[in-house]
Amino acid sequence: MPDPLAPLPLAPARAVRPEDERLPLARSLVYGTQHVLSMYGGVVAVPLIVGGAAQLSPGQIGVLVASALFVSGITTLLQSLGVPFFGAKLPLVQGTTFGAVSTMLVIIADGDGLPSVFGAVIVAGVIGFLLAPVVSRLQPVFPPVVTGTIIAAMGISLLPVAAGWIMGTEGQAGYGSGLHLALAAITLVAVLILSRIRALSGVAILLGIAVGTVIAALLGAADFSGVTSGAVVALPHPFAFGAPTFHLAAIVPMVVVIIVTLMETTANLFAVTKVVGTDLPPRRLADGLRADMAASALAPLVNSFPATAFAQNIGLISVTRVRSRYTVAAGGVILVLLGLVPLLGRIVAAVPQPVLGGAGIVLFGSVAAAGIRTLAEAPRTDDRDAGHDTLIVAVSLSLAVLPIAVPGLYASLPDLVAMVLGSGVSAAAFSAVLLNLLLKGRGGIRPHDHL
Repeated sequence: MPDPLAPLPLAPARAVRPEDERLPLARSLVYGTQHVLSMYGGVVAVPLIVGGAAQLSPGQIGVLVASALFVSGITTLLQSLGVPFFGAKLPLVQGTTFGAVSTMLVIIADGDGLPSVFGAVIVAGVIGFLLAPVVSRLQPVFPPVVTGTIIAAMGISLLPVAAGWIMGTEGQAGYGSGLHLALAAITLVAVLILSRIRALSGVAILLGIAVGTVIAALLGAADFSGVTSGAVVALPHPFAFGAPTFHLAAIVPMVVVIIVTLMETTANLFAVTKVVGTDLPPRRLADGLRADMAASALAPLVNSFPATAFAQNIGLISVTRVRSRYTVAAGGVILVLLGLVPLLGRIVAAVPQPVLGGAGIVLFGSVAAAGIRTLAEAPRTDDRDAGHDTLIVAVSLSLAVLPIAVPGLYASLPDLVAMVLGSGVSAAAFSAVLLNLLLKGRGGIRPHDHL
């Protein structure tokens, strides 16, 4: 009979997950700034394009930009820190999705304007929120051969963004010039050299961007004249463009966009857990998707657009090996401040695009490399299994590249099909999942591979 006075055995200490590491505040802010710089252009691009299509004034477009930054910051904090049922508690940066731009432009062109866009986003976001738990249960159909293919497709799909940054803005001085190529090359070389210095490798991207910006300023290729113009502080103004309106013709295509966004966010969640070296059980995946969809549904209340996880920040984690979600939370705080203090946003916006492009080669290429690494680690039983994996990767990555090489390739297809195939990531995701099931059957479903 056990001795009732004997001490109880100690519970085994719970291992600290790599994403839960806490760094000093100063280092967290530095790493957070790197995250902001790597995704800032992607956040502001959406409101700039949509605002221009809606023929808004510069001041009104500024409201859209500030709102996008503010919502990105709040959503990043929710995703990285988490609250019950919301947020994956992973180092995942959120921003406005570029995948919704074409649909929003069509809605605006039909004459319904921004209120109809915002109404469609609200309804689609609510539907996506309800679908999040269902999507999270599909995890078994994402074995390593599928997730690795999707992650590689993400990196490949992001590389044209880096190329666009290197070229610059069409119609402006220096577009596509040798100077732009030189600035990108200088930034790239600076990042590579700094990455070799142990004490500086964690901030190599940030310092490389700083080096490129200083050289651009010395060569007269950086313009800081607009930093001091405009308001210093500006609070979000709900429904600044009028109350949202709801039209079925706008809602239906936006729901399709949200479903594609759910798949892309799922792939990003798989990607970041792979890079970080942690797990993604269905509950955690559902919490991450709920945060994404809740942000998308509520964003229009403060004049912003659907949210999504940004893959370029996963590349930054892969390069720096700083996996703490609290550094991303620090980036979320900076994004909120950029939204509330336009002056800070104008400072970040003054970083020349070719400099960002040089850093983007490392960041986006690292995402593709992470996918290739995942593919290399995928378990295979025999040569036949390996042959099936080759077909899955070959076809899916080809479908990811085709719309990049020829943007109008699917223009003659129905809008729904063209939307799915026109996104390299969603096309690769659908292809990889379906081919894995068709070629490998139930043997291709290995839920334990992600644990």
